[in-house]
Amino acid sequence: MALWDRFKESAATMQTQLVAKKNDLKSGAFRDASMAMCALVAAADGSVDPSERQRVAALIANNEVLQNFPAEDLQRRFDDCLNKLAADFAFGKVGLLQEVAKAKKKPAEARAVVQIGIVIGGADGDFDKTEQAVVREACYALDLPPHEFDL
Repeated sequence: MALWDRFKESAATMQTQLVAKKNDLKSGAFRDASMAMCALVAAADGSVDPSERQRVAALIANNEVLQNFPAEDLQRRFDDCLNKLAADFAFGKVGLLQEVAKAKKKPAEARAVVQIGIVIGGADGDFDKTEQAVVREACYALDLPPHEFDL
């Protein structure tokens, strides 16, 4: 099986796992960490062009697990995260990783945040090295071993 096929299968499995835990993923910490993760993945290469911003926003709006929260609220939080990265990428990235780390109090939420990052990163058909690296950094912020997610 090709690496990409294995990844697609893994991302589909993660989305299924997320949906199974949907009722447990309703905290503000999970919501905020997920939006920070989405922004970090979207800007993993150091910039976010408008089409990428729109694509990730659509993925957020259509993600079944994130439908626990109002779409407008998620959109505002995602945009705020991206604006922090645009203002000062390095400083914004540190702040967003701290936001991600707030989910580590609940292991199920921490794992779900990483899974969302992987699902968002792979949605365009290419979970590239920069996206993998930022999800790996999130694993460290959440005290999760990256190898658990094949990173």
